[in-house]
Amino acid sequence: MRKIIVFAVILSLMFIFGLTGCGKNSEVSKEQTTVADSKEKPLKIVLLINGTLGDKSFFDSANHGMELIKKEYGDKVITKVIEMSYDNSKWEPTLQDVSEQDWDIIIVGTWQMAEYLQKLAPQYPEKKYIIFDTSVDYSKGNLSNVYSILYKQNEGSFLAGALAAKIANSNMPLVTGKKLIGFLGGMDIPVINDFLVGYIQGAQYVDKDIKVAISYIGDFSDSAKGKELALAQYQQGATIGFNVAGQAGLGQLDAAKEMKRYAIGVDSDQALLFAESDPEKANLIVTSMLKRVDNSLLRAIKLYKEGNLKFGEAEALGLKEEAVGLADNEYYRKLVPEDIRQFIEDLKTKIINGEIKVDSAFGMDTNKLNEIRNAVKP
Repeated sequence: MRKIIVFAVILSLMFIFGLTGCGKNSEVSKEQTTVADSKEKPLKIVLLINGTLGDKSFFDSANHGMELIKKEYGDKVITKVIEMSYDNSKWEPTLQDVSEQDWDIIIVGTWQMAEYLQKLAPQYPEKKYIIFDTSVDYSKGNLSNVYSILYKQNEGSFLAGALAAKIANSNMPLVTGKKLIGFLGGMDIPVINDFLVGYIQGAQYVDKDIKVAISYIGDFSDSAKGKELALAQYQQGATIGFNVAGQAGLGQLDAAKEMKRYAIGVDSDQALLFAESDPEKANLIVTSMLKRVDNSLLRAIKLYKEGNLKFGEAEALGLKEEAVGLADNEYYRKLVPEDIRQFIEDLKTKIINGEIKVDSAFGMDTNKLNEIRNAVKP
């Protein structure tokens, strides 16, 4: 009997210690799981460039956006930029390949990528896509995983046009005396004409009699043709020219240097880009109309991390969101008189406050657009 009692006690103690041991193991396991779950996986973001870097304009601004994202979030993000070149036969296959990889967010830009994205995004519903400088057609299929960024380049271009007209009517050193300014576009398409419409409206706000020499290159890579067309505008007597043509628009800056005339850059701060490599050219770029692709991409990722990015929608960003505007750098302050700079600042405030409504080429019929262009034809 005594043996049975002793045996029972031993069994009881083993059972109790066993339970205690299991409890400890459960706590350790639970703690380890919590630590593992709390470790945030890096957000993987890839940018596809349907061209090449080095345009000192639009694509370089997008690349800078990726650099800002990396700077902001460090090892919480993994970023990559893929240059697809200007060969459009590579664009769709590359987008599909990347969609099949383990990227969380895939970024593309320009109207040329919209059709490919509309086709592929519904096939990868678990992926998130951002397209900038255009919008997909949300009526075509399920595109609830696509966020589109549009820019109010017409607002920034209004300021550029007002500045150009002010300079043409000033006593600055390189002014020709003719009421003529230039506009060099990459292609005759809505987004480029949105720049143009704002530019003309801003110029006419300053001088209703101003004339605008308008040329389209036909693509965004032929800088030699860009220079040829810009030279023709300067030879007509244009004091200043505004290039809206990506890499092709660099030809405008070459023409300005050759003719000793003023120029307005686009997308990136082009004066600063040439400050060291070509200071003579930089000193002729009075400002640049910034399309802040970089800021807008950083903003999009911030909203995504907060859970507030509106996929399935398009959003237009302008002066208020600091997505467009004029570069206020040392060249602008050195070349442009203070009274003109203050005038431009006042115009900016009026646009943001809604006192000035800037027209847009989007939704504008061809007859109306031609009427605007013909009204300022030299």
